[in-house]
Amino acid sequence: MLELLQTIPLFKNLTENQLMCLMNGSNIRLNPGDLLFKQGEPAKCFYVVFEGAIRLTREISNQEVILATYEAGTFFGEVPLLAGTLHLASGQAVGQCHIYCLHEEEFWQMLMFCPSVRKAVLGFMASRMQELQMLSQQHDKLISLGTLAAGLAHELGNPTAAVRRAAGQLHDMVNVLHNLSLESTEQHLTPVQLEYLLDLKSQAIERVIQTCDFDPLTQLDLEDELTDWLESHGVDDGWKFVPTLVAAGIKAQQLEVIGEHVSVNTLSSALTWLEATLAMASVLNVLDQGVTRISDLVNAVKAYSYMDQSPLKEITIHEGIENTLTILSYKLRKHRTQVVREYEQNLPTIEAYGSALNQVWTNLIDNAIDALGEGGTIWIRTFSAQDCITVEIADNGPGIPPEIQSRIFDPFFTTKGIGVGTGLGLEIAYRIVVGQHNGHIRCFSKPGDTRFQVTLPLHSFQEINRAKSEAILA
Repeated sequence: MLELLQTIPLFKNLTENQLMCLMNGSNIRLNPGDLLFKQGEPAKCFYVVFEGAIRLTREISNQEVILATYEAGTFFGEVPLLAGTLHLASGQAVGQCHIYCLHEEEFWQMLMFCPSVRKAVLGFMASRMQELQMLSQQHDKLISLGTLAAGLAHELGNPTAAVRRAAGQLHDMVNVLHNLSLESTEQHLTPVQLEYLLDLKSQAIERVIQTCDFDPLTQLDLEDELTDWLESHGVDDGWKFVPTLVAAGIKAQQLEVIGEHVSVNTLSSALTWLEATLAMASVLNVLDQGVTRISDLVNAVKAYSYMDQSPLKEITIHEGIENTLTILSYKLRKHRTQVVREYEQNLPTIEAYGSALNQVWTNLIDNAIDALGEGGTIWIRTFSAQDCITVEIADNGPGIPPEIQSRIFDPFFTTKGIGVGTGLGLEIAYRIVVGQHNGHIRCFSKPGDTRFQVTLPLHSFQEINRAKSEAILA
């Protein structure tokens, strides 16, 4: 036992007499998945890992969050003993484990007779308590933000639906008014002229929905051309009609056709009616597009947060990614970032925590946008294998320097400026993929090609847990 204790860095400077004070501990051997202790139980021991690893998880807001994994040569358990609290997390074996356990009395005796150990243990306790507090606060903020977003989406849903219904009713009423206004001038028009103008109105509505976009010089040239035509045909104040007509794609050649079908006396009235029709249709189109956009965002926020749905359920990965892109659409447009989708058709559904995975897509895509700066391209690829699916998010930015690639998933590590990044985005993504979903997340990066690959198992949580149980029994 002395030889094993001497391999632990914490005890490397102890004398043989000091090591003898640690000989009254007990050995614990665990199989994969075995619990060493549970969150909320009384803390009775200080642990040293001789073989294997112990994963600490804490339940926060009904979600299991991985706090740390202690491998061979490390120690843990000092925090609740020194703080006089219950276990703040649960400890579970990862692989075959050999743990050395010092009971509470032996732990205090070790601190009393081994100053170097006491200094190291107290130092680690302070940093671990700070990390635990910050992780808990960050996770609570994310949960609160998701709840707030879901609540806001719910509150916006009803008024948005009401405005959408009103816009549809307004469309119908405007059509009725237009027909009535045209019929009021029927006595001045022949049946052929009336039929032509009604047909022209329908065509104008179609044009205004597909509004023409011109550069400023082209716009001015077209407006001058229409103004000259109107003046030459005796239409007073024709310049008032010109911007609306040009915006709808109407040119002088079309005005010539109108002039051929309508008499000189009714030309001004017909163009006034046409301009009013186009202007009102344009306003209605803007209103309809705005309401549709709001409705799409509300639906995206609901789907993104999986409001009113069970956290663990069968989900479609592509829907979560698309909802995430909708949430980040403003930032994508602001940075002029192009998104290329390379989705596998008929990608299998998986059982997962949908809102948690959406946090993963958000962090990875948001980081890619920041890395690209202005312009650049993000590729989102999905593909499946026999027992898993993979989501790859790639960008053609400058890449991650090789010297820091091994640290990108560490808590609080960030290359962003103060107040810009917390250093928790990728660490949270790692916990969600690996800890919650038994998956893998990897990064491959070089200048012009940075790729994050998230691999998730197709098997359900029940099947995975059943397999673990069978492995333990075997």
